[in-house]
Amino acid sequence: MRNPLDVDDLRARVQAAIDEQLTCQRTVLDPVGSAAEPLLDAATELLSGGKRLRAAFFYWAYRAAGGQDSDELIKAATSMEMFQAAALIHDDVMDDSDTRRGQPAVHRRLALEHDKQAWIGDADRFGAAGAILVGDLCLTWTDELYATSGLPVAELATGRSTFDAMRNQLMAGQFLDVLEAALGWDGASTQDRIDRARHVARVKSARYTVEQPLLIGAACAQADSALLGALGTYGLALGEAFQQRDDLLGVFGDPDATGKPAGDDLQEGKRTVLIAHTLAGLDAPDRARFESLLGAPDLAYEDVTWMRDRIRSTGAVDSVEKLIAELADKARTALHHAPIADSAPRAVLDELITLATDRSA
Repeated sequence: MRNPLDVDDLRARVQAAIDEQLTCQRTVLDPVGSAAEPLLDAATELLSGGKRLRAAFFYWAYRAAGGQDSDELIKAATSMEMFQAAALIHDDVMDDSDTRRGQPAVHRRLALEHDKQAWIGDADRFGAAGAILVGDLCLTWTDELYATSGLPVAELATGRSTFDAMRNQLMAGQFLDVLEAALGWDGASTQDRIDRARHVARVKSARYTVEQPLLIGAACAQADSALLGALGTYGLALGEAFQQRDDLLGVFGDPDATGKPAGDDLQEGKRTVLIAHTLAGLDAPDRARFESLLGAPDLAYEDVTWMRDRIRSTGAVDSVEKLIAELADKARTALHHAPIADSAPRAVLDELITLATDRSA
């Protein structure tokens, strides 16, 4: 069975565009000297892997609106992957995550380099500062890739407002996630907890993962309001389904597949729909213990196992799986009604629903 991400050699072409951009940036940063190398090396390692989903949604929405394949389109679509890299780097700093894609997170990589070189000062602070700057570089490269892609200026201008909104809204969504963790759930009803968790999932992840890349790509190809509306409905539903799957994998995923430690989201204390359903289904003693362990920095493997067992026992996993299925159905319905003349982009966008929701990493 084909991988929809490889149709039109998309992933290989996106990687080539990334590699070309990073090579150019080494020249740009050459006047800085060797100090720039750790930043560029960290960005290069992170950008050497990934699903390339965001580039795919941009690309196939452009094609769905009647646009033609080109190297210029690939470069514009690649800007979505550069933006993703920035988001991951900053997110790992905020979550104090140790790994990303099976390798040390950028801030950990730079902290290890500080230790290796026996430099002066605090290694963790050095790593966090460097990672923030690598993320900022990726944000700059995002704009540069889009603006210099070679797509017609009029097309880029049509997609620009959504492109800018995506970047602004993600930053605010990241802060909402931090704020929600600070506010906690004390006194909130189960439905309120679910609603708040879903809102975070949509504005922090769903929109920039699927909906906005789709809308930017389609807008660049001068899509009409009917297609933009259908793709928006498809994208928001699928983006949330993607994040709900991510939240399940953050608790139950195989570290070899996810590149993250087992139960990583439990140690980080993420308040997700899965956790909201779990807390609602526990008796008072188990709920008290579960809440005391959620977000504990020294969470032991035995604690993770106990928490996973309680999550399963409450039916929370089934509830989230049901939500994922409902959202995927909503995306398929929207795609079915979307005015797409070419069967190729419609077929790939349909296949991407399964790929985004039925996955192990």
